[in-house]
Amino acid sequence: MSGLTEDVGELEDMGELLDSVELMKPLRRGDVVEGMVMRSDGEGLLVNIGHKAEGLVPPGEMKTLHREGADQIEVGDEIVALVVSGESSEGTAILSIDRALGEMGWRTLEKALESGDLVDGKILGFNRGGAIVESEGVDGFVPMSQLVTVSRNQILEAREPKPPSDSTGDSGEKSDGDRPKESPDIGKVLQLKVLEVNRSRNRAILSERQAVQEAREERKALLIQELTEGEVRRGKVTGISSFGAFVDLGGADGLIHISELSWDTVSSPDQVLRVGDEIDVYVLRVDAVNKKIALSLKRLQQEPWETINERFQVGDVVDATVTKLTDFGAFARVEESVEGLIHISELASRMIRHPKEVVTEGDAVRLKILRIEPERRRLGLSLRQAEEEEEP
Repeated sequence: MSGLTEDVGELEDMGELLDSVELMKPLRRGDVVEGMVMRSDGEGLLVNIGHKAEGLVPPGEMKTLHREGADQIEVGDEIVALVVSGESSEGTAILSIDRALGEMGWRTLEKALESGDLVDGKILGFNRGGAIVESEGVDGFVPMSQLVTVSRNQILEAREPKPPSDSTGDSGEKSDGDRPKESPDIGKVLQLKVLEVNRSRNRAILSERQAVQEAREERKALLIQELTEGEVRRGKVTGISSFGAFVDLGGADGLIHISELSWDTVSSPDQVLRVGDEIDVYVLRVDAVNKKIALSLKRLQQEPWETINERFQVGDVVDATVTKLTDFGAFARVEESVEGLIHISELASRMIRHPKEVVTEGDAVRLKILRIEPERRRLGLSLRQAEEEEEP
């Protein structure tokens, strides 16, 4: 039993020895260390960084503290610093708070690149190809093609001075109008996606476009989960195409196909809607797999066939327009979305071989309603009987 006790004691001693060896590792240039402030004076900060050593942060290596308003560093405060030079013969290492912030920033950007997380970036200025931003203490670059909320014209105006002018003030100096324009976007904070990080080349490339797209996809996925077919939502028209209109429902766009814009015939979506219109829409279909939302505008109104008996009765004589000819008769529109058939036997009192002997497409005619069948979307019409009734 005593032998086992001795073995355990030896293992504990070995663990302590390994720990002490770890603590005795020499500091290397570029290491990021944590420490506690032991003294603060004109020479800088004296910091206990473990390793049985102390580090000194000269005033020139902690300028970021003053910019952030943290002028008062007190004894006992904990800080993070980067080793500028290893321990001297006196056992003191030179540290930098400013460089530590930059190094930590690079590491944060590298992690964001691996994980796909978004970072914030503040616009510092513009150059020939895009925007210079500060993110996590690192100066990065957002190419012009990857900017969304900053227009190309604003970038060009901000970085290009106006042509020289002969006009001068009383002092002989150029007026303010001749100076480069200060962009209102400088200082603006953007959400960005990290595209590339190259520490050795001091290069960080970021994208607002991808960040916006990813955020929008996330909002769309959440919205699709919330939407229910048959419900009515408020949205804003964001785009018009030849086949329909796109409506933003608050994070995701749905499509109103041209056939769902109106019960009437629509030849172009811009006959019904304009970009910027705020409208109520009917949720027609939700495709969670393909992340598509089908909307309808006409479903918010009653279909004309459902109320046709309120407007027309059998025996009425109505105005209509011939829309199509077939071998067995002619179709005529009595309302924008209601058409009926004039059978060939109801076109004329005489025998005819084809409807074109009596009417042509586009003719305005007076017709008598013979049958109304709302459930089958059918209307029976007669040109012959209407003419017979209206003859003196």
